[in-house]
Amino acid sequence: MTKEEKETCLWEVFIQPKNGLSHRHCGSVHASDRELAILSARNVYARRGEGQSIWVVKSTDIVSSDPDKKDEVFSSDDKIYRHPTFYDVPDDVGHM
Repeated sequence: MTKEEKETCLWEVFIQPKNGLSHRHCGSVHASDRELAILSARNVYARRGEGQSIWVVKSTDIVSSDPDKKDEVFSSDDKIYRHPTFYDVPDDVGHM
């Protein structure tokens, strides 16, 4: 492995297609710093002007929850008011 390969990091790329819309993950690039990561992301994922804004995040900085512990992380049983299953919906309301 060369010195250059040791210094590059994997960066996750998120692009916002239009102002007001959410950034969406579109892929990854390898770069040695954030400026090069932005340039690489632009050249690879937005070369035709598809984006309004680009975010790059080091892959090592992303922390995620454990899918096996989904019930612990996303449990909302203690807040039943967030689920309107106990409300009566009149028949004339239509789609809900």
